[in-house]
Amino acid sequence: MKTCSTREAAMRALIEAARDDEKLLIVSPDSILAARAVPFMKEFPDRLVEVGIAEQNAVDVAAGLAACGMKPVVITYAGFLTMRACEMMRTFVAYPGLNVKFIGLNGGMLGGEREGVTHQFYEDLGILRSMPGIAILTPSDGHQAYKAAKSMLSIDGPAYLRLASGREPEVFDDAVPFEYGRVREVMRLGSDVAVFASGYIMNRAIDAVRAMKADGIGATLVEVSTLKPLDEPGVAEVLANVRAAVTVEDHNIYGALGSAICEAACKYHPLRVERVGLPDVYPRSGCAEELLSQYGLSVQDIIAAAKRALQS
Repeated sequence: MKTCSTREAAMRALIEAARDDEKLLIVSPDSILAARAVPFMKEFPDRLVEVGIAEQNAVDVAAGLAACGMKPVVITYAGFLTMRACEMMRTFVAYPGLNVKFIGLNGGMLGGEREGVTHQFYEDLGILRSMPGIAILTPSDGHQAYKAAKSMLSIDGPAYLRLASGREPEVFDDAVPFEYGRVREVMRLGSDVAVFASGYIMNRAIDAVRAMKADGIGATLVEVSTLKPLDEPGVAEVLANVRAAVTVEDHNIYGALGSAICEAACKYHPLRVERVGLPDVYPRSGCAEELLSQYGLSVQDIIAAAKRALQS
């Protein structure tokens, strides 16, 4: 399986953007190495603000910079942003609508195989979905992360980009576009069930949809790379043409993609939705690929969820 670092891809996008915009800078709470920001620091030494291990301060500093017309990007581990600095993100960035961008590292079990539960973050998206005013981008591989970072920088206002460990499966050709605010049909092998997938386990969703076809289940795979604002019309159109749905995400089943699709289904086309994700538990440390399978995110788990969804 070929991998492509989402961290390096996103940083490449920031460096390119910084060459054209002298107001763009990075605020680092001791995350220069984790964020792969050394090349940025070397090229723009005056535009990397290091605050030390102080995530709350990092967000406050970024808010002050944005209030003065600068374009700060805060980069650190996803949970240290969305949990440790949650109030600062809400009150000092989202509430006044300041133009601060956030990049969260180690999203999901795929992100924290070395450090375990303290550095695996599967609550971040649920936290931010409940916070008004912050866009949430969840690309599927390194190529998409590069384009998502560029797209994020073009948005006026707060936005959050979720990255993982830097060893994510490469699933899409570099020519595939990233469309902010739109869902995208990846493949249509039937109309029995819709599979909505988000983030860096897209390879498993693709394999599952193909295996379903051989098992007599026709599925349509849809990528949701912008979790908020959700493309409700696009989701509704997909739901109108299937009998059931499955969501696949490297996140707790509560609060993120699974919840968003269930909400849309209730609003537009009520049907059965099975959620594939972390089943409201804290996983152990271990190899990322093995962890995903251990905690219910294997290809077979996705297929089983589709069969359950179609039973009703």
